[in-house]
Amino acid sequence: MSDPVLRGIGVGSAAAAGPVARMGDPLPEPPAGAAAAGTAQQELGRAVAALAAVAAELNRRAALAGGEAAQVLEAQAMMAEDPSLAESVAARTAAGRTAERAVFEAFGEYRELLAGAGGYLAARVADLDDLAARAVAAATGASMPGVPESDTPFVLVAKDLAPADTAVLDLAKVLALVTAEGGPTSHTAILARSRGIPAVVGVRGAAGLAEGAEVVVDAAAGTVTVHPSAELLAEVAERARSRQAALAGAHGPGRTADGVPVRLMANVGGAGDLPAALAAGAEGVGLFRTEFLYLDSDTPPSFETQVEAYRAVLAGFPGQRVVVRTLDAGADKPLPFLPLGEEPNPALGVRGLRAFRGEHRGLLETQLRALAAARSAAGPGAEPADLWVMAPMVADGVDTAWFVDLARGFGLETVGVMVEVPSAALCAHEVLAAADFASIGTNDLTQYTLAADRMLGELGPLQDPCHPAVLRLVELTGAAGAELGRPVGVCGEAAADPRLALVLVGLGVSSLSMAPSAIAEVRAALAAHTLDQCRALAAAALRRA
Repeated sequence: MSDPVLRGIGVGSAAAAGPVARMGDPLPEPPAGAAAAGTAQQELGRAVAALAAVAAELNRRAALAGGEAAQVLEAQAMMAEDPSLAESVAARTAAGRTAERAVFEAFGEYRELLAGAGGYLAARVADLDDLAARAVAAATGASMPGVPESDTPFVLVAKDLAPADTAVLDLAKVLALVTAEGGPTSHTAILARSRGIPAVVGVRGAAGLAEGAEVVVDAAAGTVTVHPSAELLAEVAERARSRQAALAGAHGPGRTADGVPVRLMANVGGAGDLPAALAAGAEGVGLFRTEFLYLDSDTPPSFETQVEAYRAVLAGFPGQRVVVRTLDAGADKPLPFLPLGEEPNPALGVRGLRAFRGEHRGLLETQLRALAAARSAAGPGAEPADLWVMAPMVADGVDTAWFVDLARGFGLETVGVMVEVPSAALCAHEVLAAADFASIGTNDLTQYTLAADRMLGELGPLQDPCHPAVLRLVELTGAAGAELGRPVGVCGEAAADPRLALVLVGLGVSSLSMAPSAIAEVRAALAAHTLDQCRALAAAALRRA
């Protein structure tokens, strides 16, 4: 009889075995009809103090976590400190609610708004639920359920994991993560990937995993095997030994076994991510997400603020390539100072470059001017970074030519675009005839090619960058780049998968950008395969039914 196998969406390529330890049950909902113990002002004071305590704890964890995890936690802290949330709480305590009930209802109001918005915003509902639970716990003095204490390593199983928990996991104890909810771009997946923890998310049946049960979590296969056989346990142990040996033997620039260079770069959101990128031996930055400068603010960052933020990242990689993505906002990433109106389908709405071709063009022009200034601010005797700039959500050669002309008008020399809309891949020859390079964003390209919202865990089987339809679009783009002598890279999550990285190189991709924690494993995979072997793997992947 075969071992019971649960399936979900794998994050990473490692496997781990160990006993299950489950997250504690969530706190119960505060009673709706409970009488307030104090005056309305006293209840408001308790609620405000609880929200402040939650924000302080999140900021404390952000300082410990660093990098991308810190940005997620700081964003959560800002949500807890939102003045409009405090106003909603005040209205409820004035109506006689207890502090904990007022906080619960106020978060519930925002939860409904996000859930109804769909896409990226709906995927943040779990973050609000976590904030509400923490605030209720702080208001009542209850302990917040979190990661269990254990003297021995374990596999952590939960309905979902909050960023505050994932970001500070003790990697000496947590062998792997298994969650019942979440998709490949949920915060659990993002943070697990950034910390190098094997995970399988969106697992049906995870709720039935018993405390202490032995399991094997195989991120590469997206499986959780319950009560594994001795043979499977031995196989997992051997995989771990082989993986460590390969990682230990791979150093220096990325290249195939026959010496073909493949630049391995890091995805970053700001200067705080640079230490991890440099420690991993990143050969530059393949995706600098500049939107972190703009989020959670009522006004756009000033020209001076932008120059300093860009200069700090450029200074970290003197003489090396730093690829900056201009502001990717609008639709499912709304900004208060960028009013674009309501949209019935945000994923297909006004976002990326589309948001700046009309009355809001000035925001993009300020950003391009700040990037040019940051490149010039390297300082006397300092070697400047090789600044490349690209625009998101480009549809075709017309979009490309417009952006390239605009950017070059500000003195930016190497200007490209992201290929994340299928039309851009289908028009890759025209796109690359106008641009200096292209970078394929596999997350969105997969979403649009397969018509599957990448935030929905139940559509996990369709959120597959290995799908032949997606790979054929990558192949088209790679072929156009080879014909025109234009470099083509990948900066989506697919670049962090060592097996898929080989396929991408076989399809003509010359650079891969990923979370720093994934670089060593991708470097090792490339070093073990020739370019011809990568091409053979690509051909096989394209033939997959």
